Amino acid sequence: MKRVVTIQDISCFGKCSLTVALPIISAMGIETAVIPTAVLSTHTGSGFSGYTFRDLTSDIPDISRHWQSLGLKFDAMYTGYLGSIEQVQIVSDFFDTFSTGSNFRVVDPVLGDAGKLYAGFTPDFVREMRRLCRKADYIIPNMTEASFLLDMPYTEDYDQAYVEDILRRLADLGCPTPLLTGVHFDSASQGAAAYDSASDTFCYSFGESFDRTVHGTGDIFASVFTGAVALGKSLDRALDMCVGFTHDCIEATIPEFDRTWYGTCFETCLGSLAAQCAEN
Repeated sequence: MKRVVTIQDISCFGKCSLTVALPIISAMGIETAVIPTAVLSTHTGSGFSGYTFRDLTSDIPDISRHWQSLGLKFDAMYTGYLGSIEQVQIVSDFFDTFSTGSNFRVVDPVLGDAGKLYAGFTPDFVREMRRLCRKADYIIPNMTEASFLLDMPYTEDYDQAYVEDILRRLADLGCPTPLLTGVHFDSASQGAAAYDSASDTFCYSFGESFDRTVHGTGDIFASVFTGAVALGKSLDRALDMCVGFTHDCIEATIPEFDRTWYGTCFETCLGSLAAQCAEN
């Protein structure tokens, strides 16, 4: 059985971060270890206020040292939302400690959306995240995050040549296989693109575009991708699995949206994901 560790916060209610990553990767038949960077009563997205927050930054080095003493090894390391420069630096050290030469590192460089940084993030934080991306085998930014990582203006008006230029520039940061989410060339479809710099090839995957914003889909995408690569799926197959599963989760959520506006009904789709993972 493959083993993955994911490092991100846990929002106890709200279907994002670890409450998405842990069940999804586990359903893919992979042992999933977790390092929570913070505990929140709910996620911080629109609709919730007054949430509680406990910072666990100081616990991460102790967990790392204990795992070292146990001789634990991981087939993949996957990071999601990191809340401070210190956390990014600690995760960078964790990569150095647990990299084996045969495992891989996935960084979802959570920085912002719709052309803006999330609250509390600064240019210094972006620079530190850029350094972490250099240590990753795969990074999974959206167009906003890619723009900040590359210090380029954000635009929603682009074509395939622009997407491929962005991916090449992301690879130049030091990550050999960057992905870009939220890619669309028309209003009917949306998906993702990936670039394998070793073979200088691009791949794309698209699904139906929904006129609805659903929380937590980025976490779903990154979790499925990490699991698929850990299972040995090719880059194009992993991309198709991510886009397809994310699409299915949104589609399953729309009829229940009035009740589950805070996240997706991903649980109802886990059976089909498990079945895909069992395929050769």
